[in-house]
Amino acid sequence: MLLCGRLGFCPAPSTCLSSTFIARVLIHKRHRSFYSPGRQFRAAPSPTASPAHPKPRTALPSSRLTGSPRITDQTRLSREIANMTMSASETGTAGNGVAANTVTDVGIVETPKVSDPWTVDKALDTIATGKPVEGSASPVPYFHILERLKTTKREGWKRFGIDRGESISDHMYRMSLMTMLCPPKLAERLDMWKCMKMCLIHDMAELLVGDITPVDGVAKPEKSRREAETMDYITKRLLGNVNDGDVGKGIREVWQEYEDSKTLESHFVHDVDKMELLLQMVEYEKRGQGKMDLGEFAYVKTKIVLPEVQSWAEEVIQEREAFWQGHSHVRGDVGVNGGVPAEKKKLPDGYYWLSQP
Repeated sequence: MLLCGRLGFCPAPSTCLSSTFIARVLIHKRHRSFYSPGRQFRAAPSPTASPAHPKPRTALPSSRLTGSPRITDQTRLSREIANMTMSASETGTAGNGVAANTVTDVGIVETPKVSDPWTVDKALDTIATGKPVEGSASPVPYFHILERLKTTKREGWKRFGIDRGESISDHMYRMSLMTMLCPPKLAERLDMWKCMKMCLIHDMAELLVGDITPVDGVAKPEKSRREAETMDYITKRLLGNVNDGDVGKGIREVWQEYEDSKTLESHFVHDVDKMELLLQMVEYEKRGQGKMDLGEFAYVKTKIVLPEVQSWAEEVIQEREAFWQGHSHVRGDVGVNGGVPAEKKKLPDGYYWLSQP
């Protein structure tokens, strides 16, 4: 952070973090730092040189001191800056006068809220960075819109208070790495390169459509229409003139193969999709130290088709059972008998796995 060179010369002293910071340092109680215009912060005289007897500090608990570095003036300075940034965010302004949410939430993208009927162009109109250039021979506009996969969160976890969980690209990236560990006998029957591409492509439409879940009230056919329209936009309007449009056509074909779910590769990737969700479910539960029960998501285990992936899923479920041992919890992997309400079970039965064999 750059500080103002001198006090009183800030163009926006009421909102400038630099001016606020300097003012706080000047009035900081006891022997803290003082500001010299145009120079660095200098240490104030030592307590022994002061005629007054400073109030002794309260000692930190030994548990906080053990193995911890001494709190230095630089550490205090960093904490002050951090506190100021948080304070500015709470009041709605940042150091540059820009609305706080553009600073604190710049790395999070919300799904575009548009009026019915949903169209790609309506969704594009909501993008803060502007519409990508269409018809270009350069792939750069496509590269830019892919960023939305990194910043759009997976929605299912939000119902459980996980607002800043995994992004869409987080999910797809781990899936692609998981395919590399496909059991050899199954891998011999698969086009592994296609499987990895399918993992990285299968949720690409969500960069505009968002991660629509069964509780969102969007029918499966409507969800499919939005996603197909988005993939046409990406592969034709953005990539149609890039490398003669061949890459765009290839992406569209792989995405459609996944949606149709008729090939062994698509079955495998569908299973890996569910397997990745199971992993994330257990990881969130463990990180939450058992304070949240995500067991209803375990129902996806019952929809895994290939024995090789079923084996992986069973291992994760056993890991989860060991974690919850002795405590009541939902077991979605056994359906309504495990505590999943019947009405919730019906939603995924007719939604996510409509095309699954």
